[in-house]
Amino acid sequence: MNAIRNKVQLIGRVGQDPEILNLETGNKLAKFSIATNGGYTNAKGEKVETTDWHNIVAWGKTAEIIEQYVNKGKEIAVDGKLTTRSWEDKEGNKRYTTEVVCNEVLLLSK
Repeated sequence: MNAIRNKVQLIGRVGQDPEILNLETGNKLAKFSIATNGGYTNAKGEKVETTDWHNIVAWGKTAEIIEQYVNKGKEIAVDGKLTTRSWEDKEGNKRYTTEVVCNEVLLLSK
C-alpha cells in the first residue's frame, strides 16, 4: 500500500427527506441519514438482522443533486470520507458526531 486513505462506500435506504440548507456563501448543504442492513448468526444458530444508521452530509453540486432526486425510502450508494466534529451544547458539554462527507451519490431506486 502506497497510502492509506479515508474512504467510505455505503449502499442503503434514505431514512427521511434530506434537509437542504442554503448558506450565506451561496453554497448548498444536504444532511440526511441512510440505513444499511446486515446480520450475524448468534450462538444458538439463529440469524439476527441488524440495521445501522449513518449520517451523511453533502456540499455544492452533490447537495443540489440530492435536493432534486433523493427522498425518503430511496436506495442510494454514497462514496465519501468519514469525519468527526465536536461542539458544545447549551449546558456546556462537549458533544461529538461522526458523519460521512459525500463526494458522490449514485441513485439506485427508480
